[in-house]
Amino acid sequence: MKLNRTKLARLADVLQEMVDTGFVAGVTCMVLQDGEEQCYYEAGFQDSANRIPIARNTIFRLYSMTKPITSAAVMMLLEDGKLDLLEPVSKYLPGFLNQTVIRNGMETPVSRPVTIQNLLNMTSGLTYDGQNCVTEVRTGALFQEAADKLSSPHPLSTVEFMNRLGKIPLAFEPGEKWQYGASADVLGAIVEIVSGMRFGEFLEKRIFAPLGMKDTAFYVPQDKQSRLSKVYEATPDGLKTYHGSHLAVQNRMERNPAFESGGAGLVSTIDDYAAFAQMLLQNGSCLLSPKTVEFMTGSRLMPALQNDVNRWESMPGYTYANLLRIMTNPEIAVSMGSRGEYGWDGWLGPYMTNDPANRLTLLIMQQKTGSGTTEYTRKIRNVVFSSLT
Repeated sequence: MKLNRTKLARLADVLQEMVDTGFVAGVTCMVLQDGEEQCYYEAGFQDSANRIPIARNTIFRLYSMTKPITSAAVMMLLEDGKLDLLEPVSKYLPGFLNQTVIRNGMETPVSRPVTIQNLLNMTSGLTYDGQNCVTEVRTGALFQEAADKLSSPHPLSTVEFMNRLGKIPLAFEPGEKWQYGASADVLGAIVEIVSGMRFGEFLEKRIFAPLGMKDTAFYVPQDKQSRLSKVYEATPDGLKTYHGSHLAVQNRMERNPAFESGGAGLVSTIDDYAAFAQMLLQNGSCLLSPKTVEFMTGSRLMPALQNDVNRWESMPGYTYANLLRIMTNPEIAVSMGSRGEYGWDGWLGPYMTNDPANRLTLLIMQQKTGSGTTEYTRKIRNVVFSSLT
């Protein structure tokens, strides 16, 4: 099916409504089909106080939209014969040796180790911060320690951080449940160890440079700082600038960090990320083999774990694997879509989906805390998919 560009023009109104209602300070959106740009729209500001308009070259913090890139890095090491999905994480990170799990309120030895596949599928027993269990509390404390040390003379490095994380009791036995957490950060450390180069260096050499992603990195150098969007948070008095370092990712992105977060640390532009998304949609181009892309974007969770995914508001109809949501049942989804469509989003609202059946890519970029997939994301999806004729 082909996109109707006249119908896609409705996206401009949706984006303007997002700004006019104070939902976001600024937002951009791009749609591509068959490798050609079908539309690009923008509305609002990257810096409201100084009235700096959002633009095509605005740099955005990706947060969890870093994860698909980390997944691609792991796929490269699978292709190179340097990783096996069933290898225990402890082979590379000794902090994961002799792990324990919280069961019935007690800390007991795990019955099986965390594997590379557990990390890719978020079935590792690792969590993010929270108050629901000991794992979440201690994970939150470790992330806070890392955030506090970001500008210190001795910040936590990627590998050191993940070895520390491995010593925290798991929330459940590996493979027993699905829970979103810090698994992708561990994968970043494994890529670093296996490749023999820093994680960011590996990404630059194997992904960013070949694809011409010149503005994608773990920090923003001084000569590009003017293009970095501000971050905003919703308050009772409207949008306010947010200055925190969520998940130990620096807010101003000014330093080349010791901790390169495979789950949340990258910045990018909409054109840079389009290059990455198009690489996947074009069967890996020169970076990955078609069979690898098929595996990366077509895997599934075991059926027994699917209910854990379905509890997320926007996830009905999707499974999760290789750090991606993958549409398996569009008939129960909460927005229009296609079987086999895949992608992910980020804490500040960046969003990507690829639809192989219709050869299209949808990208949204914004910077508001606690966003992920929002009601406006779903409205934008509905405009795009209803424009297929």
